[in-house]
Amino acid sequence: MNRGGPLREREFRLLFAGRTISMVGSAMAPVALAFAVLDLTGSTTKLGIVLTARQVPTVLFLLVGGVWSDRLPRHHVMVTSNVVSGVSQAAAATLLLTGRANLWELAVLAAANGTASAFFFPASTGIVPQTVPVDLLQRANATLRLALNATNITGAALGGVIVGAAGPGTALAIDAGSYGLAALCIGAMNLPPGIRIEGSTILHELRVGWHDFWSRTWLWAIVLQFAIVLAVETGSLNVLGPAVAKRHLGGAGAWGAVLAAESLGLVLTGTVMLRWQPRRILRTATFGVFPLALPLLALAWPAPLPVVIASAFLAGVGIEVFGVLWDTAMQQEIPGERLSRLSAYDALGSFILMPIGLAAMGPVASAIGSRTAFLGSAAVIVTATALVLASRDVRTLERRGSLSRRMLPPAVWASAMRTISSTFTLGGRVRANMMQSASWVACGGPTMGTVE
Repeated sequence: MNRGGPLREREFRLLFAGRTISMVGSAMAPVALAFAVLDLTGSTTKLGIVLTARQVPTVLFLLVGGVWSDRLPRHHVMVTSNVVSGVSQAAAATLLLTGRANLWELAVLAAANGTASAFFFPASTGIVPQTVPVDLLQRANATLRLALNATNITGAALGGVIVGAAGPGTALAIDAGSYGLAALCIGAMNLPPGIRIEGSTILHELRVGWHDFWSRTWLWAIVLQFAIVLAVETGSLNVLGPAVAKRHLGGAGAWGAVLAAESLGLVLTGTVMLRWQPRRILRTATFGVFPLALPLLALAWPAPLPVVIASAFLAGVGIEVFGVLWDTAMQQEIPGERLSRLSAYDALGSFILMPIGLAAMGPVASAIGSRTAFLGSAAVIVTATALVLASRDVRTLERRGSLSRRMLPPAVWASAMRTISSTFTLGGRVRANMMQSASWVACGGPTMGTVE
């Protein structure tokens, strides 16, 4: 085994730096955007419109982004995406800081950002094997995932404080700068060009991917589950949640604390999942989805802030259990040459109903009340997840024997713990300097966690 670790590889270091920098900035953006729209309009329905405007182009262009990420150098696709996202955030920040922002302008800029994300996600999914030797892949993925979860804490801590102290426009301006720095890091990578299959067309590649997707019952069943779960979870949490926090829990700082707890659950569970390897991977993963209902139940009344924070922590635990085991199932069961396309179908299916959830949640809550909307969303999550367990493939799919018997080498565990330690040391300094503020985790559930 290569004992140097993935960070000794130049291309991986640049990828790690670029993704980490942009993730810190991106963790600020949802909090900033939510409170910008609420300050501007006071309407959860209009907040839902802006969030929907970002999500629709992500859904529409995701498959195209996946195909082009296979055809072009992936780091070039990521740089272009970062530049477009940075420009859109800079424009939104300028409008807010000058007091000239209108709802339609924020929606258009959010749509531009969402379009860029549709190309970034598949490129970032496929680029990791190009940056490290095969024997370092698992350690590289663990390092990136732990950094993602931990930087959500740091970035959201900054976001909550900056929004409260200087306003949403300043937080979006910092996010724009982070995209620029990330583009510089990733643009310095030296990677081979994408593979162009002679005689192949985009439509043909999409048709082949769809056939492979539909032939696996466990795959489409869980993607259908998440289409429903993410629609109600993101709609209720991200549209109604900030309004509850503003009225009852203390504002942006309290909302950051709630979502920081979810991030903490993600990070701590990530360390456990490096060692724990359950045999029935999809059954265990599915049980991890049930806790996503807990924050919605806590927000329905709302419960006292500590209770909401605890429920968010448990949701983070469940999300990470699902995420790690889902990645394992995908990598174990799908041939490598088809993994990118099926990952794109996975993401598309999971995201496809989110725009409806985001757009509809405000009017639904106005009609039936926020409490009923939260309780109904929690019930939908529990029901959809329970139905997935009716699938025999989901209940019985097992980790392959060679994997279930093999524990991670001590060097892998030590490397992961050093990554966590260094990240939280930096996060601790930031939080101390920013008056121990709480933080926020990337919205949208387990699949969206990697989407910028």
